[in-house]
Formats: sequence, structure tokens, C-alpha cells
Amino acid sequence: MDDIPQHIDHTSTRFIDRLRLFIRARNLAYATEKTYVNWVVQFIRFHKMKHPDELGEQDIEAFLNHLVLQRNCSKSTQRTALNALIFLFKNI
Repeated sequence: MDDIPQHIDHTSTRFIDRLRLFIRARNLAYATEKTYVNWVVQFIRFHKMKHPDELGEQDIEAFLNHLVLQRNCSKSTQRTALNALIFLFKNI
């Protein structure tokens, strides 16, 4: 049942719900939605639950450096995280 999108109320004010609804409105794959939401949540948690409106380019760089230096993520993983964050900051 992991491949069936959960229902989200269109009047929800939660940031992650709005992100999910935006991704679905663009008809992106559910796998993409799950991946992007996962990276955005990790990014927000890394910055101690700050709202993305309060974060900028330096914060993205700090998160990506963390992925490289502390978590030893591959280039592919870093690219995926960066794509999710670019999507977030361009569209939301």
C-alpha cells in the first residue's frame, strides 16, 4: 500500500501538505513526490525546523555539505537532494 497516495484535504495549511498538493497538480510521479517530500523534511529538520521561507542559498549549501561530509552520500544522492530543494525554492 506504499504506492497509493494518501488523501490530502485541499484546505490544509500544513506546509508539507501544500507541497504534496503542488507536486500532484504538476502530475509528477508519486515516487517523485515521496522523494522530494523526504528531502524537504530532512532539510527542514537539519535547520532545526525553520520554515523554508526563512532559509536561503547558504542553508542549502550547508545541508549539501552535511550530506557529503557527515553522511558520505554519493553524487547521485546529492543531486537528488539538490533537485528537490531547487523544486521547493523555485515553486513554493
